[in-house]
Amino acid sequence: MNNLSNRINAIEESATLAMASKAREFKSRGIDVINLSLGEPDFKTPQHICEAAKKAIDDGKYFSYPPVAGYPDLREAIAAKYQKENNVPYKAEHIVVSNGAKQSIANVMLALLNPGDEVIIFTPYWVSYDALVRLTEAKPVLVKGTIDNDFKVTAAQVEKAISSKTKAIIFSSPCNPTGSVFSRKELEDIATVVKKHEGLMIIADEIYEHINFTGEHVSIASLPGMFDHTITVNGFAKGFAMTGWRVGYIAAPKWVADGSNKVQGQITSANCSISQRGALAAITGDLAPTEKMVKEYHHRRDVVYNLLKEIPGVKANYPQGAFYFFPDVSYYYGKSSGTMTIKNGDDFCLYMLETGHVSLVPGGAFGDENCVRLSYAASEKDLVEAMKRMKNALADLK
Repeated sequence: MNNLSNRINAIEESATLAMASKAREFKSRGIDVINLSLGEPDFKTPQHICEAAKKAIDDGKYFSYPPVAGYPDLREAIAAKYQKENNVPYKAEHIVVSNGAKQSIANVMLALLNPGDEVIIFTPYWVSYDALVRLTEAKPVLVKGTIDNDFKVTAAQVEKAISSKTKAIIFSSPCNPTGSVFSRKELEDIATVVKKHEGLMIIADEIYEHINFTGEHVSIASLPGMFDHTITVNGFAKGFAMTGWRVGYIAAPKWVADGSNKVQGQITSANCSISQRGALAAITGDLAPTEKMVKEYHHRRDVVYNLLKEIPGVKANYPQGAFYFFPDVSYYYGKSSGTMTIKNGDDFCLYMLETGHVSLVPGGAFGDENCVRLSYAASEKDLVEAMKRMKNALADLK
């Protein structure tokens, strides 16, 4: 008997975590699997961040519950970063620090949405957007960007999708899973549409802000008239290689921050005290380690792109940020290895895991059945070997 609530039965397990689990299962059987399913930096957390956390432990001052929204000095540092780097006049009262950006988004959804509200999700999207909207019993409205437009949704598409029930719009830039980055002009066009609708909020996921190869990251909250329409989501996992530290945050109008703080106070309370001390060192410290990581990601992007172009039938865009490719592999749907026929992205990923021993994530989890997600947050050696395995395994399909 399944007595779980309807809201829990309406959502699926995270596809990225499911594929990572399956890859670990294969590895436990002694199979050499190259795991390209998780969006996790393969770099260690920079030393100055670790030293700050160790000092906090040794000082013995950070063993009590922190304020629910985060330590004041961390919130002030985040606000100062946005004032200086992003040209957004956030103050500490606009910041809520959470247990990762995923919780930040969940807090916002629970604070904002009522059953029946609609949320426009730019598709392809990060797997949890759709699930978190449905968890609140609101309705996801998927607006699709195509590979021919670098997977980017246009302002005209947004305007067409808005209804009287639309409460929010959510997207990431740089984007997970496509690596696409919205330009200033593209964001200005979207902002023009949003400002026509009183109370309509943008949830702008900027977790990959630092991993941007275009030379300019634009926060939509910085555009004229958008401060009151924007909830900015960010964190430390990607740009500072701090995935396990679990520190994310929102920067938002005070009423949204207060609502999110109320949600968090009832569910988890504050983020880990020691993680926050590491986060403070990250956001106020030397960005050289981050810049070094980004340079390496930029190089890997080009290595993988050139190798993907050598695989017949695979169509890939040229990502401008993050550390993912989202290639269209539908050319192989309907083809068979003799023992298995590839019908969809799930079959493609299962075949690649079992035959090529490469772990990918089906694109259906991100809103596009024709694609799969490939993370290049792995060593160049593993990436080159993975592309070789993929090419050889796909050559056997007829």
